[in-house]
Amino acid sequence: MESAGTVISIEGIQATGRHGANPGEQLEAQEFVVDVEVWVEVTADSLEGTQDYRVIADRVRGIVSGSSFVLLEALAEAVATDLMEFPSVLRTTVVVHKPRAAASLGVDDLSAEVTLEL
Repeated sequence: MESAGTVISIEGIQATGRHGANPGEQLEAQEFVVDVEVWVEVTADSLEGTQDYRVIADRVRGIVSGSSFVLLEALAEAVATDLMEFPSVLRTTVVVHKPRAAASLGVDDLSAEVTLEL
């Protein structure tokens, strides 16, 4: 039986960024929260044999803070595409939450989700 990989889950990665379709959203940084699931092929019982979750969190923060998108969907896809570049990654699901937009709509959460795989 072939393994589908091991899942690394990280919830609640906080980052600030300039994303949105409304006037001013790309001018003023706001908070985003990102959840990721990364399926990896583990080759050894060491950091070199998997994907370091600290590196994943740092890369997510870098994409959120270092780019600008109109759509949450585009931001989620950019994060997922970046995570797929790690050699050990087989599949990833990224959920980007926009707390300020959810609060302005009077809802608990507003998010976009994308899954990419080899």
